[in-house]
Amino acid sequence: MSRTSQTTATDVVVLRHHGRTLAAVVVAFLTAALLYSVFTNEKIHWDVVRKAFFSRPIISGVWVTILLTVIAMVSGVVLGTLSAIGALSTNFVLRIISTAFTWFFRGTPLVVQILFWFNLALFFPQIGPWDTNDLISPFTAAALALSLNEGAYMSEIVRAGIQSVDRGQTEAAQSLGLSPVQTLRRVVLPQAMRIIVPPTGNETISMLKSTSLVSVIGSVYDLLTRAQITYRKTGQVIDYLIAVSLWYLFLTSILTVAQYFIERHFGRGFVHGSTSSATRRLGFGKAPA
Repeated sequence: MSRTSQTTATDVVVLRHHGRTLAAVVVAFLTAALLYSVFTNEKIHWDVVRKAFFSRPIISGVWVTILLTVIAMVSGVVLGTLSAIGALSTNFVLRIISTAFTWFFRGTPLVVQILFWFNLALFFPQIGPWDTNDLISPFTAAALALSLNEGAYMSEIVRAGIQSVDRGQTEAAQSLGLSPVQTLRRVVLPQAMRIIVPPTGNETISMLKSTSLVSVIGSVYDLLTRAQITYRKTGQVIDYLIAVSLWYLFLTSILTVAQYFIERHFGRGFVHGSTSSATRRLGFGKAPA
């Protein structure tokens, strides 16, 4: 048989990663040991955790946490969009105001902003004809701080989304007679949403957890504050903190699933090289071929 008629078979040798295998075994062992120590720890009373999880004060705190998250995100998206438009404006004054807004509220700690709004009456006892303490309640102070802080972060997210849209889209819309507002609303923002939505979902999850910072003022009865009030009376600190952590995990899991479907909706018509961050976290979708 001639050499040209012979069929050559190539054996594919899979490269073994012994280090990765060892690391996986070690991590699995440590995780199992940690879970075993948690579930068998006599200091943790799982019956108390279960009771705390479904208790009326904790559930009441959950609703306050959700309400603060919704207010902060809705207000933050509106403020962030306006600030982003201002930052991209040809008007020098609008650019300066938008840049200063983002610089200040993104550059100072959120907990300091919460305390500032809560103690605003120390600086301005009166706002017009109204007493400051009557006008800005603890809940209002918390909502203001969370909203303004989120608005600064959303400003950068929306700005990046708008700038990701090809300038030719804007020029084409203007050539059809659309006004700048119509171009932004009908052409630019719909395309920018593909870029804006993923980080906005992450910001929502982060905001849900950041609402726990309002516990520093002690007068807004969110999830963590409710737990603190209760465990200071009963002394069951760890049990209530575990219940609170489970609630946060439950709520963030719901938001992660919602983020996946929203990303998929706005990503229609685009070719994805890989699945989204939310998809990878929950295992939705298929891995890229």
